[in-house]
Amino acid sequence: MDKSVARTSRRPEGPSTGGDYIRARRDRLTLERIVTENLPVLDLSQLTAGRESAQLFREQLRAATHEVGFFYLVGHGIEDELVSELLDTARRFFALPDAEKLAIENVNSPQFRGYTRVGGELTQGQVDWREQIDIATEKPSVATGPGVPDYLRLEGPNQWPAALPELKDVVLRWHDRLSAVGMTLLRAWAVALGAEEGVFDAAFADPSVLIKIVRYPGRPEGSRQGVGAHKDAGVLTLLLVEPGKVGLQVERDGGWVDAPPVPGAFVVNIGELLEVATSGYLKATNHRVLSPAPGQDRISIPFFFNPALDASIPVLELPADLRQDATGVTADPANPIFDTYGANALKSRLRAHPDVAARHHADLLAARQ
Repeated sequence: MDKSVARTSRRPEGPSTGGDYIRARRDRLTLERIVTENLPVLDLSQLTAGRESAQLFREQLRAATHEVGFFYLVGHGIEDELVSELLDTARRFFALPDAEKLAIENVNSPQFRGYTRVGGELTQGQVDWREQIDIATEKPSVATGPGVPDYLRLEGPNQWPAALPELKDVVLRWHDRLSAVGMTLLRAWAVALGAEEGVFDAAFADPSVLIKIVRYPGRPEGSRQGVGAHKDAGVLTLLLVEPGKVGLQVERDGGWVDAPPVPGAFVVNIGELLEVATSGYLKATNHRVLSPAPGQDRISIPFFFNPALDASIPVLELPADLRQDATGVTADPANPIFDTYGANALKSRLRAHPDVAARHHADLLAARQ
């Protein structure tokens, strides 16, 4: 990636008043400028377009995640019809009566699954202005007891809305399709980092997936925190955002740059465990979401692809030319990074949902004081 490309933290320009054609052209050019200046665009189909194209993709992937930690992904093969079906179903979920949504409220779930009302989640101790449903890989619940790791409390069932049974079907199809994209990316990273292609396969033999279906409502002037600045606790995230809806910002060069949705693209970022796997050569990047203006809203669906809760991410032996740029895992006493995914995930969930933690995991909160 060309480091000489200019970068900006300016918000997108407003629409032109010179007619529909000029407005559409100006919006397209504004989007192209922001994307070009702020985040790279990678095409996954290059991996199957011949040896040279595949090598180029891996080099671009390594550069993007070493220098930025975020990129747009096109050529992923996910059909527009499936994307539209998921976004439509998400809209219908949030349009349900409050009683239907609160019937699956996450305070009922020791696994932090289900519906979170607006203001029910925290980042850095501050209220996030969004409502959402959390859906994760379903497994039998694990009984607590001596010798049982605390993080296995996260294993268990989902809560599905009785009034919208089609949500489960489309989410499970989304789970399977994006898991395949995630594994393809992991294997490309492995080769790009000088390791065997399957070096991550064992950790991901039984992956942990978390899907959040999120709605950001408009918010009056004042705090604009849709989600506060944070790093993801896992390995990688594939983010789908409604077309034309801005709000995501990425920390870069000491400021914040916009990451507006690109038609047909996912926004991809790496989490703390890839920082562990590469001894800091790849860095998890802070990002945040700003609330829409009053009267508007935004649907966002992040897909968190992670190893099994009890899996430790392998630490790669980097080639010498990469190893010299590996600065070590970020040391932050307020946010310790664990190499076991479950420990990292539990840390994040207890902080983000103190009401769920207090109801179901008071012993863990007491032990951490």
